[in-house]
Amino acid sequence: MATLREIRRRISGVKSTQKITKAMKMVAAARLRRAQDGVVSARPYARTMSDLLQHLAGKVNVSANPLFEVRPVPKVAIIVVTADRGLCGAFNSNVIRTVSHHIRTNYDEINTKGNLHLITVGRKGFDFFQKNNYRIADKQVGIFSGLKFDHANAIASKAVEGFLNGTYDRVELVYNEFKSIIHQNVVIEQMLPIPTETIAQTSTAKQPAPQIDYIYEPSSESILSSLVPKHLRFQVWRALLESNAAEQGARMTAMDNATTNASDLIRDLQLSYNKARQASITKELLEIVGGAEALTAAD
Repeated sequence: MATLREIRRRISGVKSTQKITKAMKMVAAARLRRAQDGVVSARPYARTMSDLLQHLAGKVNVSANPLFEVRPVPKVAIIVVTADRGLCGAFNSNVIRTVSHHIRTNYDEINTKGNLHLITVGRKGFDFFQKNNYRIADKQVGIFSGLKFDHANAIASKAVEGFLNGTYDRVELVYNEFKSIIHQNVVIEQMLPIPTETIAQTSTAKQPAPQIDYIYEPSSESILSSLVPKHLRFQVWRALLESNAAEQGARMTAMDNATTNASDLIRDLQLSYNKARQASITKELLEIVGGAEALTAAD
């Protein structure tokens, strides 16, 4: 049985950990509010842009735009969005597990030939896939501490450049979509070539709006050409916002559970301490009574 000193030391250690987890929960809650506001603001814009792009794609010949070109897929790039830090439950492991299963199921032969490229966003994903000898084409680490649209622009530009020069024949995007504080959904989206049949079916879209025959100036083709790069950049930006909000929600939940578990552990340790202290007092009393009886018998 542990001594009283050992139990006191354990109680003190758990209390210190509980203070840390409680503080981390409060920080995550504050960050979650800002991140959630960003996601809520971005979703309507992304949905409207997708609707407009779908409408334009139905009016013009998209085959003239190389970003719509569907070709054989011997080379694939996957943009994997994880967090830079842990202590957020299964947030990172869910994305990593989904990507690993997706590669084994759909791109095993491509990966074996060395034609699978990963663009990792977040340190956790980069560390895992580098350790397991996946081919890392590019990485973005430490961006979530000061997330800016320039980060999404750089990631999208890297993907578009690789697709246009033939380095990739398909580009996919994998991230955690924010549903609620306690629920995140791992999403796999095809980014390039732009899928015209599902272009408006974003993960947050509602029923498609009725088609209206708009008149575009200067022309539908030129507007489509200028809109496509913006759509791709904003698609990555929305994924980063979704992932950031989901991370804060997962960390808040994880730290809340850790704080609750620490309280339960402190209560159990306190009970063990009381039992040990009572046993020690009882033993001392028995020794005193035994000594007194021995002195009485000696007299």
